Amino acid sequence: MDKQILHPDQKALNINLDNSIYGTFAEIGAGQEVARNFFKVGAAAGTIAKTMSAYDKTYSDAIYGEEPSGRYVCETRLYKMLDHEFGLLEERLLHTTNTTKFFVFADTVRAINYQKTIKGNGWLGVRFQLDPQGKPNDLILHVKLKDRDNLLQQEAIGLLGTNMLYACYFLHDNLEAFVESLVDGIQGRVEVDMIRLSGPDFENLDNRLLALYLVKNGLTEVTMFDPSGKCIHASEFLYKKPLVVVRGHYKPPTLVSQDVFESSFNQFVSEPDVEEKKARVVAELTLENLLENDEISEQDFLERAKALGAMNYITIFSNCSHHQRLINYLADYKITKLGLVIGVLELEELIQSHFQHNRDGELLVAFGKLFTRNITVYVYPAMRDGELVTASSMKVPDGIEFLHKYLLESEQLKAVSGFNQGQLDIYSYHVRKEIKSDSGNWQQKLPAAVTRLIEAEGLFGYPKNNSHIEV
Repeated sequence: MDKQILHPDQKALNINLDNSIYGTFAEIGAGQEVARNFFKVGAAAGTIAKTMSAYDKTYSDAIYGEEPSGRYVCETRLYKMLDHEFGLLEERLLHTTNTTKFFVFADTVRAINYQKTIKGNGWLGVRFQLDPQGKPNDLILHVKLKDRDNLLQQEAIGLLGTNMLYACYFLHDNLEAFVESLVDGIQGRVEVDMIRLSGPDFENLDNRLLALYLVKNGLTEVTMFDPSGKCIHASEFLYKKPLVVVRGHYKPPTLVSQDVFESSFNQFVSEPDVEEKKARVVAELTLENLLENDEISEQDFLERAKALGAMNYITIFSNCSHHQRLINYLADYKITKLGLVIGVLELEELIQSHFQHNRDGELLVAFGKLFTRNITVYVYPAMRDGELVTASSMKVPDGIEFLHKYLLESEQLKAVSGFNQGQLDIYSYHVRKEIKSDSGNWQQKLPAAVTRLIEAEGLFGYPKNNSHIEV
């Protein structure tokens, strides 16, 4: 049975008719539509304590303080708004009732401009109580606006904000439905590429699951989380930085995986046009690599994500089977130089697949888009039948040797140097079998931090009666 999707107007009315929900709307920039949705459906007197529209920067600074970075559409601005407005609710109203669940909705949004040079994006948040006597929780989103019209973007923000508040109060016990509902009525008009849900009612929630739900349900193609599992946004840490992206299966990440990160990053920062102090390296895990029999295991996803976190890597989680889609996403953050790392056998398979499906010349177009001025593909070697396979010795179809040669000579395709050849006989699927049976010397084939995690939490099939879980 298909799930019932409520129209945002009905959601707003349901909230207005719930006498236990009461709070403030604070909107700056282009986000001026959320509170209006609650006014227009009626019965808003029992829901809205105050609306705040600090459109002018000077006035906004007087209320929420100045932004040292000069950026007003940012995460820190949103938290200042939530802190200030919820503080006022506590000061003025909390002592008057013990049956009301208070909230603050806030957003800071930049919509598309007349010249179309600004695409439109925003930060939106809800600070909300689920228990009138409890501490509040926070829902934080970053959104990209897809409409090509300013008024339509403002409308989409109004509907998104309504969906957020409804999800907080009526869907918090079903988090995948919670995430899916955020785009009710606005599918395709917004891209929610960061979500964070925290607070006393969500202490046991691993926010990486929310990242999975975003990508799995098509709210975005790309999202990110840090080693601790906190969901983060590219604009807050990648803007105008050189970046290396290492795509892999990571089931589990082995010593080879660690060597891929270290050797490729060391080579990347040695490039003359890379500023080492600003350079970043991240892992990429794709939805495609999680699929088994067209199913996705949340446990499998979390195990891989936790293992990468144990190695202290930020992880990009994406639905970008083709690198070009990831490149397009990152382009908004003005990455100064991008290094994509791929295993040589995977690259062979990728080229063969493109060649088979694009014999009419479109292969050149596809690779022309991938290999641009500020992008370098680093190829990590592998062993095959006892022979070392590198970027220069890899197999390519007969019709494109010239392209392969050109990419090598122009240094848009580079062999990873400084790798540890003695570890190339370590394969994740062999290690995984050894972990499940707790046999062999699997501990010696993984980074020490990953080994400790597997033993402590019983990951990747490690026998639970052997795991050292603290109760």
